Amino acid sequence: MVKVKKCLPYTSKVVGRTLLRVDETKAAFKVYFVDIVGRAERQRYEWALCGATQEDFLARLKARKAEGVGFVTAFPHITKIFQFGPSPETNLYTRSFDTKTFEEKRLDYAEGATEVACAAEALILAQEFRFWLDAESVEAYLAKLADAGDASFRNCAKLAAYYGQG
Repeated sequence: MVKVKKCLPYTSKVVGRTLLRVDETKAAFKVYFVDIVGRAERQRYEWALCGATQEDFLARLKARKAEGVGFVTAFPHITKIFQFGPSPETNLYTRSFDTKTFEEKRLDYAEGATEVACAAEALILAQEFRFWLDAESVEAYLAKLADAGDASFRNCAKLAAYYGQG
């Protein structure tokens, strides 16, 4: 039987976006800073309260020497780097990290499945992938920043209700 984990309220807000060129290797990432608002422990989910700045995060990401071209979703508690290709460049690859430590984070906690994206990430991802599909060049892709990412669930318990667990 499917066991549905109770979810916390979910309303995401994109609170910053920028293009980060990492170094002379041509690595470049569009970075989206995202808050989840309306939860307890606001310092865990909101950039203005987490004790770090977006500028500090960008400096640490640049120092990490991330490679490739793509985009980053940075929440105060988790960061995902989405990279196009290179094997092949029609695919999108992702890695997850703890935002504070940059230690890799596994997201295979859902009955053996791996989390692909939360709502904010999925909305950004859809727009970013469309940019990638439509771009004639990497520079044309990098010139566009997504305006997606703000999301709010009307009902965070519909799956639990569907399985009679709500």
